[in-house]
Amino acid sequence: MKAYLETTIFNRYFEEGREYSNETKLLFDRIAEGKIEGFISLAVLEELEMLPDFMRTQMLWLIPRYNIKTLVMREAAFELADMYVDTGIIPARFMFDGLHIATAAVYNLDCIISLNFRHINRWLTKAETEIVHRMKGLGHLFICTPGEVLYDKE
Repeated sequence: MKAYLETTIFNRYFEEGREYSNETKLLFDRIAEGKIEGFISLAVLEELEMLPDFMRTQMLWLIPRYNIKTLVMREAAFELADMYVDTGIIPARFMFDGLHIATAAVYNLDCIISLNFRHINRWLTKAETEIVHRMKGLGHLFICTPGEVLYDKE
């Protein structure tokens, strides 16, 4: 399985005791075991670069530690993210959220794992991006939480 890790996943790794924290750590373990292929984009790196030094260093450390691959931003991803904004799926000021979804879709990844329940991992975003992806001839992109990936065969 090829999974895009949205920025909130890196935050939750270090937030002991919060909902999804244990599942997030298990997700990273599955990536380390080679059971899930983890990907990020330059958009994730840009968001992590905006964090205070201590947090940024910790979160950036996860990328080489778990052999997470960085995807280059393609023009098609920017165009798709613009379409999300133009159609009202993603608010313009949250363009990074659109870029995360668009990058995962353009690279034809299996899923985007996100704990951003405001703009990414919510029913309306899932439904509306699915329509756009079909119109564009893109494959299905499953937007999910870490647990939905970890426990999908149980």
